[in-house]
Amino acid sequence: MIRAGVVGATGYAGAELVRLLAGHPSVELTVLTSRQFAGARFDIVYPAMAGVVDSTCEPLSLERLIDACDVVFTALPHKIPMTMVPDLIDNHKKVVDLSADFRFQEAALYEAAYQPHSAKNLLKEAVYGLCEVYFDELREARLVGNPGCYPTSALLPLVPLLKNDMLEIGSIIVDSKSGVSGAGRSLSIGSHFCEANDSFKAYKVAVHRHNPEIDSILTRESGKEVSVTFVPHLVPMARGMFTTIYAVPRDKLTVEAIGSCLGSYYAGRPFVRIKGPEMVPDTRHVRGTNFCDIGFTIDEPHQRVILTAAIDNLVKGASGQAVQNMNIMFGFDEGTGLLNVPFPV
Repeated sequence: MIRAGVVGATGYAGAELVRLLAGHPSVELTVLTSRQFAGARFDIVYPAMAGVVDSTCEPLSLERLIDACDVVFTALPHKIPMTMVPDLIDNHKKVVDLSADFRFQEAALYEAAYQPHSAKNLLKEAVYGLCEVYFDELREARLVGNPGCYPTSALLPLVPLLKNDMLEIGSIIVDSKSGVSGAGRSLSIGSHFCEANDSFKAYKVAVHRHNPEIDSILTRESGKEVSVTFVPHLVPMARGMFTTIYAVPRDKLTVEAIGSCLGSYYAGRPFVRIKGPEMVPDTRHVRGTNFCDIGFTIDEPHQRVILTAAIDNLVKGASGQAVQNMNIMFGFDEGTGLLNVPFPV
């Protein structure tokens, strides 16, 4: 059994981690930390977990994590994980960090979007946890920077096509919509019911921190400098993410060629489902699962490729992908603990 600790267990991503790890056949949940709810039982904070997880939330203690865990998930705001991850790594713990602290190989890119980095020596070692793209590197990883939710939904459709030089790299527009849980559990005006309900809006237009993350990975995978136009939107639903991508093909391109490219790249990968031009993905069909559904078509009159992707922002966009990363790091089948059957309605 793998002993797992979740730091920040009572945030939305942390609670989703607890839910998934509690059902994992090879994991024992040994430490759940929470600053706000230290001393409270987890099933009191989240009554849905009654009879499943009755552990008491603890204050953060590095000594406790080092003593009681084989793998630590840090589900904390940016800047905090970098202060503790070096000690965990030095004590031979594997770490999956759900913040942005270890998603960039170059410190300058991280610092331009976030703040100064205090653990730069670990950035080159950290593996970007997009499981379907970096599977081989993840098998040897000690430290994983779990991808952001928006980048996951944009990169999975785009990476195979850019690697095969099928799109004009200067033409890519990424239009994404997220449920309100993407803002986290902390209070903020924009996520209040009266602000978000009956509302649909773009936010952080052209300045969202996930833009450089998307650009960085697409540049790495294509071998060319890529800079996409990225616009996120907030939709009044609890969870789910839908991304539409527009791009100009490099040459005359057919839907059959796109389908063949995506299908061959993701052959044998259990969590990417290629839908094709006749069946557009739907957030309802991935809710609560680790699936990413990808659709594609070509706007023939205007010669534009249109890619669509649906994920659950808290699962494939965060905690499910984190568990998938853990599975790969420890040599389990990557679907272990994640192959729950989707709700048909």
